[in-house]
Formats: sequence, structure tokens, C-alpha cells
Amino acid sequence: MHITQLNRECLLHLFSFLDKNSRKNLAKTCHKLLEVFQDPLLWSWLNFHSPVELEKNNFLLGPALKHLSICWYSQRVKVCNIEDWMKNNFQKDFCKRHENTVSDFLLDVCNRCPNLLSLTLSGCGHITDDCILQLLKNCPNLKSLKLENCVRITDHTLEAVTLYGVSLQTLHVDFCRNVTQAGLERVREKCPSVMLRAERSANMIPDSKPEKVMLEKASRKLVPL
Repeated sequence: MHITQLNRECLLHLFSFLDKNSRKNLAKTCHKLLEVFQDPLLWSWLNFHSPVELEKNNFLLGPALKHLSICWYSQRVKVCNIEDWMKNNFQKDFCKRHENTVSDFLLDVCNRCPNLLSLTLSGCGHITDDCILQLLKNCPNLKSLKLENCVRITDHTLEAVTLYGVSLQTLHVDFCRNVTQAGLERVREKCPSVMLRAERSANMIPDSKPEKVMLEKASRKLVPL
């Protein structure tokens, strides 16, 4: 029996075991398999392990998407997590190449995936509060939001959760150094039903602007013995 003789349900089941590249390659072989590749039922889950994967044309983005994960564990993540004013020219150039890649992708999700239920972002150092705000506004069914090592996330995201996270049940902001204890307490107060986890976030050293650092050093020098 040839693979194209299988019914639609069997083909969908077969495709479900393949990664995105394999699905795309198989879809190129004939029109029937292309139709299976384009079936929204196949794309309720999307997992990415690098921002580069977001730019590939090997997946479909639409209302069927329920669960999205973008987790970048590469050593290069460390470059994105360095404070901008501390980066050398090479590091700035590296970050500039993909600075808007994840943000632009998530804005596309906002417009095309209103039924999103869970979002996990790890190591996405360029994601901002505004991006998460738009997601919360456009995806009212979002139940789980997990952010890890997203250094640009601040208390503004926590405030957005209290205002627009109407369906949110789980919130993780782990290793997000610009989240404060005061912001976490506001979430606990206004959203007591949300399961909140903030491993290390409020205990980490937040970003400091160069002028602030210089003032702190100067003040220490002026302290009398």
C-alpha cells in the first residue's frame, strides 16, 4: 500500500510524529500530502529551539494554535542578556541581527492565533513588556504564561497580567532580573487565583544605566571614614 492510500485521519496521525522540516519535505512530494500539511489540526502545538527557526517556512500559524513554546538555550543567549550599555560592538551587532525576530513573530501570533492557551518563552532576551501586553489583550483565553530569563520583562508585564490576564491560571517569571518583589506582591493581591512562581527574579540585580552606576560609585567615594 502506498502512503497516499491512507485516509486523512491516518495521515494526520503519521504527520504528528514528524518534526517541522520532515513535515514540510513530505508535503512537497504530492498534492494530497500537501493538503495534510496544511490541515489546521496538525498545528495546535508549536515548539521552537532558536529564533532562526521562526523564519523558516515549515509550519502554519493560525487560529488552531493552542500551545506555543520558544526556548533558546544556546550559549549565545548570554550575549542577549547582557545589559545593552555593557555590550561591545561585536555583541551589539550579533544582537541586532535577531533583535526583533521573536517580537515580530509574537505580534503575528497576536493577530492570527486568538485561541492560544499557553505560551512559554525562555532565553528571549529582546522580548519587551509591550509585546506581552499585546498578547494578553489579543489572546483572552491564555491560561499559562511562562517567562524564563527574559531580561527586558519588568513590573509592567505583571501589571498587564492584573489588567488583561482574565483567563490566566499560571504565571512564571523565573530569572527575570527586572521584576521586583513589589510587582510580584501586586499580582498576588489582585490575582490570588493565579499560580505565581518567580524563581530568583526579585532577588537578582536589576539593570542599571551607566549614569546611575557612576553616581553610586561617586557616592561611595564620598562616604566619610
